[in-house]
Amino acid sequence: MTELLYLFIAPFMLKALAILFVTFIFTSGMLAQNYNGKILDNTKGIPLQNVTIINIKNLDTTFSDSNGNFKIKESGKFKIERFGYLKKIVNVDISNYIIIELIGDPLQLNEVIITTTHLPKSLKRSTASIEIIGQNDILRYNNADFSPILNNEPGIFMQSGALNTNRITIRGIGARNLFGTSKIRAYFKDIPLTNGSGETTIEDFELGSLSEIEIIKGATSSSFGSGLGGTILLKPKYNFNHTKVSSDFTVGSFGLLKKLSSLNIGLKKNAINFTHSITKSNGYRDNNDYNRNTFTISSKHILNAKNDISVLASFIKLKAFIPSSLNESDFENKPSAAAFTWQRSKGFEDSDRGIVGITWTLQHNKSLQQVTSIFTSFRNNYEPRPFNILSENSLAYGIRSRLLGSTRLFKKKLNFTIGGEYFKDNYKYKTFENLYENFEDGTGSVEGDELSNFKEKRSYYNLFLESDYELSSRTTFTFGINLNKTSYDLEDRFEVSENNPDQSGEFKFKTIVSPKFGISHALTDHIHIFSSISQGFSPISLSETLLPNGQVNQDLKPETGWNYEIGSRGLLAKGKLQYNISVYRLNISNLVVSRRTAQDEFIGINAGETRHDGLELKLDYNGLSSDKIKINNYINYTLNNFKFDEFIDGDSDFSGNDLTGVPSQVFNLGVDYSFNFGLYGNFNY
Repeated sequence: MTELLYLFIAPFMLKALAILFVTFIFTSGMLAQNYNGKILDNTKGIPLQNVTIINIKNLDTTFSDSNGNFKIKESGKFKIERFGYLKKIVNVDISNYIIIELIGDPLQLNEVIITTTHLPKSLKRSTASIEIIGQNDILRYNNADFSPILNNEPGIFMQSGALNTNRITIRGIGARNLFGTSKIRAYFKDIPLTNGSGETTIEDFELGSLSEIEIIKGATSSSFGSGLGGTILLKPKYNFNHTKVSSDFTVGSFGLLKKLSSLNIGLKKNAINFTHSITKSNGYRDNNDYNRNTFTISSKHILNAKNDISVLASFIKLKAFIPSSLNESDFENKPSAAAFTWQRSKGFEDSDRGIVGITWTLQHNKSLQQVTSIFTSFRNNYEPRPFNILSENSLAYGIRSRLLGSTRLFKKKLNFTIGGEYFKDNYKYKTFENLYENFEDGTGSVEGDELSNFKEKRSYYNLFLESDYELSSRTTFTFGINLNKTSYDLEDRFEVSENNPDQSGEFKFKTIVSPKFGISHALTDHIHIFSSISQGFSPISLSETLLPNGQVNQDLKPETGWNYEIGSRGLLAKGKLQYNISVYRLNISNLVVSRRTAQDEFIGINAGETRHDGLELKLDYNGLSSDKIKINNYINYTLNNFKFDEFIDGDSDFSGNDLTGVPSQVFNLGVDYSFNFGLYGNFNY
């Protein structure tokens, strides 16, 4: 099936590239004569509708259309404003097409347009719990580590063993993953950062290259497929109309040094941002040195009023030593020590990775838009561990295309997006003996004979539909559905023997259909309530399907979950207090747990069910705002009650126990302040 789908998609990819090339050649110098400019969201690059454009001289007023385009009668100075965004004064010359970017008002986040469902709308009208992490939130902490930024958001918890060893959980999902992040999807713009077996790594990407992070919590996104816990969207940074060079130098504890350089070339129709960073750290623990080099390019090019393209490329070179885990005695007496065998073998990971993607946006008419992305990524990694040495490389490619439209149904407005995504990666890995014990102390890892040699072909496709139906001016009904088909093909290329059976095989999931229903209602202009019911699932990694005899376990089922949620967001205290609150229950079935069979061998088993009950609260209070000083206070609170409803592993029954690896409560309190002469800071607890 996947081969037939690829044969269908491949010509479309070539056709899209051909059209993109021809469009660029023949229209890059042409601008629509009917418009004088376009208004975009500064961080997301999406068009903004109903922006007010006021001629300061004669007060003539016009508005941007659904595609962000506008037309004025004469040149002059104009005031550009939209609720939820900072006002802007701009000089507009009718003889020159202009791109105007508006910055979201951090004190009015509920009004800012979000794109987590691919249907742009204000956050207050969303039927899901969504967190927006903007530039101010990123600047609040150091720019070398994702964990303090994510841990400040309710419902999200990132455990960090080192800068290169992290695990993200959302509402408890992913907490049982042994190493790294799983069951949570991530995208850098439209490029998937999640590999074919559902594993996600975002911590290697440069924070300084991001304009914003959007996180949708729970299995509530039909557009992004299999994220049982949620989806993380990274937004690249670029700006039109001004060119800027910046350099940032950070010094921190345990030998932390970071150099960050950025160049933004902002023209009238083209914006390109180059970001380069070098991060080094000795680490708190032994065998904990870290050295990372990144280079990121992001750009947007307005070809004309109907066409634009975006380009994104990111390359990372990383070498990081691994201190690994400690037993309880060592942790209490010498927590800075590395695990003995990892110290002796000088275990580390040495990896190169990169992603490249091109997105073409075509505005067919006022009511229909098409967005198509093609992408590829690679990763090469060499990782000596005490028990073996792992050498691996992967190459992935895919396409994602969707239509966004607006129509009327029974005289009511219906916004919709329909599309699909195809992803395939080829993953090759070998393991070798590590002979470090045969050499004197200080030598480190020494590669020996080959122990295994595998090649995996992993692929999936998603077909999705998402819609917003305006039942009234105050009430919106949301419906979405996702169809997913995932398959793995394993080729064992190691010599077959009595002790090494052939583990080649195929694993194909049954087609999974995941629906979503939601409703949002405005009680007043500033108070909104929402509720949703949705289903999600998480794919099984191929390693979890392998049995001790080397055969593929065809009976293993993917985890599935139903998410039930109700919440409210809005403004109180004359608009000074923003609040978001939600209560949810997430029921997970076919719980997949890993059973250790050897030092580096695990098998997956379906062991039962979990129940995730939680409450999330976020308060932001604008205490003082003047021309000289701004002070903002915030409180974030998470209450988790996660249980194993049923968890039976052999003769052991853990039913009724708390879910491990997740705090029962998280509380964040902080004060941000900034002065008009450039000094800013914060206190947080």
